[in-house]
Amino acid sequence: MTGMTAYRCSRIFDGEKIHRDAALLVEGGVVAGLCPVEDLPGAITSVDLGEGVLSPGLIDLQVNGGGGLMLGDARSVEDIARICVAHLQLGSTALTPTLITDTPETTRRIIDLAIDAWTQGVPGFHGLHLEGPHLFVGRKGAHDASLIRPMTDEDLDLYISAARQLPSLMMTLAPETVDPGQIASLVGAGIHVSLGHSGASYAECRKATEAGASCVTHLFNAMSPLQHREPGLVGAALDLGALNAGLIADGIHVDPAAIRIALKSKTGPGRIFLVTDAMSQTGTDVTSFTLGNREIFRRNGMLTLADGTLAGADIDLPSSLKYLTSELGVGLETALAMATSYPADVIRLPLGRFKEGCAADFVLLSEAMAVMDVWLSGTSQQHSG
Repeated sequence: MTGMTAYRCSRIFDGEKIHRDAALLVEGGVVAGLCPVEDLPGAITSVDLGEGVLSPGLIDLQVNGGGGLMLGDARSVEDIARICVAHLQLGSTALTPTLITDTPETTRRIIDLAIDAWTQGVPGFHGLHLEGPHLFVGRKGAHDASLIRPMTDEDLDLYISAARQLPSLMMTLAPETVDPGQIASLVGAGIHVSLGHSGASYAECRKATEAGASCVTHLFNAMSPLQHREPGLVGAALDLGALNAGLIADGIHVDPAAIRIALKSKTGPGRIFLVTDAMSQTGTDVTSFTLGNREIFRRNGMLTLADGTLAGADIDLPSSLKYLTSELGVGLETALAMATSYPADVIRLPLGRFKEGCAADFVLLSEAMAVMDVWLSGTSQQHSG
């Protein structure tokens, strides 16, 4: 794209607040700024997007798969691109594909593929999330208990090396299965340590946070609950300001009342951000698929094992936004921030905001939060073939 283009829309969300009667300026594939419509130069190319909300591209930090493929089954960079494309169509312009607990060999293979994906510039790929294998078996959820294991020095070296070659690396671990020194080493290498799949006490979570952990994985799910004498990981997530928390907002994983309580509790600096915890079914019409050698059933908006255990989620970020705003009454600015600037801040990348010089990755949402178009570096994906 050459020259400057002004994208006008009834409402433009800049990552923090909504602007009316404004235009997003894009030049050379990057954001040039926001401008009041009345101040637009007469000669500039102007695109009127009409009614809706123009927002920075959505960001998902917990995506297990998409397009019919789980990340753990990826064998090529093209497979990772396939996952990213499935979510791009749903408004997510930035992903950290997520590997759930697997063998050391698979973990190393996926790390190598992720590094290649970043080197080759796979659109939408912005890092990796390793959810396991250093978890607490008693809170394993749908993870394979036989693959959960302690962290070795070899593991630590692998993660630190990967962090040097990726734009971001997030790791979900249970604080009771690692020591604070290991967490400090991971954080010192730039890894974003997230606490999850854990039965840890509040005190253990606090020690992990003091060692540098900065996040909690799918708040309320697969973790020690908030009790009046033992606040557990849920209590730590809501009480400790340094902890951000991912949230699956599908009306299934977390009760609406719990979401409202959490949003009232987390007022900063740590924030609650949206994740999908999506599996391979995203972007397909399949009714079942396999996870390892176990069948996952897709029905009534849920993904479950045969015994009813939740196994990821069957939702996308626009649907999460609709649920928050329509069902729970969350303000649009807050909901959009939970899917843009908040997750960007978690992984400390220049995403999720309309700031001058940032890549022009953005999405047009209808009033009902449906995706109408998506742009990467200023290029519409709806019309790019």
